[in-house]
Parts: sequence; structure tokens; C-alpha cells
Amino acid sequence: MMVGTNHKIPSLSTLIGRVGRVALKGVQNRVELLAVELQEERLRLAELLMKAIGLVLLTIMGVLLLTATIIFLFPADLRIYVTGILALLYLFAAAGVWAGLKNGLKREPFSETIEQVKKDRLWLESQK
Repeated sequence: MMVGTNHKIPSLSTLIGRVGRVALKGVQNRVELLAVELQEERLRLAELLMKAIGLVLLTIMGVLLLTATIIFLFPADLRIYVTGILALLYLFAAAGVWAGLKNGLKREPFSETIEQVKKDRLWLESQK
């Protein structure tokens, strides 16, 4: 006695439809990841901007007061030299702050999305 199987072989249009749905879900997943990363990048940049503004304002206030105090501690005939030395120190400090800001902006935006797309491409290439 032969037991019949009731499995149908799917047609080409059914297979194409399934592949299309899977591909569309993959694209949707990547677009959602991109949207999340875009929001994270906007928040990170806003945070960096607020920190930079705060740093600039507080530094200016502190430096002005400290500079005036230091300059007035010296006799009048030496104040010009003290002012020049302080100006040089401030320029070196500004270079250090600039380096810190550049470091904060080094991270590549959308790195997770790029990494996922690379993985997808490698997986698709391995299926050949």
C-alpha cells in the first residue's frame, strides 16, 4: 500500500513571491536600523554642541577673571609681558580643546548600518 504525500511543489511565481517578501523584510529591517541610528546621531551631535557651547562660555568667563587677577598682581611696567605670556598659554590651551572636539567627531556615523549592509553583501555573495 502506497501512502501518498499531499505536498505540492510550489510554482515559480510562489517562489518569487516568497523571495520578494523576504527581501522586502530585509530592506525594511535595514531602513528601521538606519532610522534609529539617524536619531542617535542627531542626539549625539546635539549633545556635543551643547558641551562645546558650555565649554566655550565657561572657559571665557574663567579665563577673563583669572587673567585680570594675574595681570593686576604685577607692577604696571611688567603687565605687558605678563599679558603676552598669558595669551600664548591660552592659544596652546585652545589647540588642546580643538583636538578634543575633533576626537569627539571622529566616530563614523551610521557605522552599524554600514556593518549590517556589508554582512548582507557577504552573505549574498556566499550564496552563489
